[in-house]
Amino acid sequence: MHTLLISTRKGLFEAEATGGSYGVTRGHFIGDNVTIAMADPRGGWYAALDHGHFGVKLHRSDDKGATWTEIATPAYPKQPEGVVEKNFWGKERTWATALIWSLAPALDKDGALWCGTIPGGLFRSEDRGATWAIVESLWFHEQRPKWGGGGKDDAGIHSICVDPRDPRTVVVGVSIGGVWRTRDAGATWTNTAHGMRAEYVPPELTRDGIAQDVHCLVQCASDPTAWWVQHHNGIFRSTDDMATWTEVENARPSVFGFPVVVDPSDPNTAWFAPAIKDEKRIPVDGKLVISRTRDGGQSFESLSKGLPDAFAYDLVYRHGLALAPDGVLAFGSTTGNVFASPDRGESWNVVSNYLPPVHAVTFA
Repeated sequence: MHTLLISTRKGLFEAEATGGSYGVTRGHFIGDNVTIAMADPRGGWYAALDHGHFGVKLHRSDDKGATWTEIATPAYPKQPEGVVEKNFWGKERTWATALIWSLAPALDKDGALWCGTIPGGLFRSEDRGATWAIVESLWFHEQRPKWGGGGKDDAGIHSICVDPRDPRTVVVGVSIGGVWRTRDAGATWTNTAHGMRAEYVPPELTRDGIAQDVHCLVQCASDPTAWWVQHHNGIFRSTDDMATWTEVENARPSVFGFPVVVDPSDPNTAWFAPAIKDEKRIPVDGKLVISRTRDGGQSFESLSKGLPDAFAYDLVYRHGLALAPDGVLAFGSTTGNVFASPDRGESWNVVSNYLPPVHAVTFA
């Protein structure tokens, strides 16, 4: 049995399976904005909080949520005097942690962690979050100032994939900035988004790797050469370790969305949360579905048994869909609805209809 951790606008909640279905059992940081949580398989739960005017905080629990300890927050270096950067919208960019958007174990060393933030910095901790250091090779990369904001004013690192073949190989997804890979634990970086297509930029930038608004990036555990991306204007897949990307054009009911989850044992099976993009950002026709492909994107099924089929306007954020090792699938939405499926999406049970807006879900 796995605990479902639900990060929301007003707290972090746990849900447990009882009698075949999940129910909310406990809450933490009630009233506070919890942007992301991570359960480290080596031990420890982590929760990132955004206190608005009071800043970003990070907490760790070593007893599965019974108690929490505040740990260090990743901090940017001092911005050099006279250096001015402007974001995608022409607004001046400040070198300060605005949001912790992703957390991942750094599997090359016990206790080491990766953390992705807005405005686009990647950080590493060697001591379970007691201290953090910005990955200077990426932050000071000559191409990094070209990154632009998408849904946020500034660029952000939201996806961190540690390669199961070699933990020194790490890939990050950036919105907007494409996909970047290091093969030497962060010493050097290469953009690997070439082959994707961006329809929201001038024609000369359509295929530019830095112009790609990657919403979510995942790697298949059993076939690490297989990758999926939910992009701002479509779904992309690579079967050759990102040497090339192929746009998936058969997604139904929509190619737009934020999350993607890949089956760890089958690179051809992936799940998405489709929506109408840009100004609307709502489910197509007000019907809430999770879409699934089992043939590498050749065809898609809409999985909706147990989900509302009319006047449902839930949006699922990029960290709002998760798959447990035993096949349980779960997602949470902007309207505070959380659903779980015991059969990989074939049918859905309500976890809660009353939580605050959900930022992320993950299994512990």
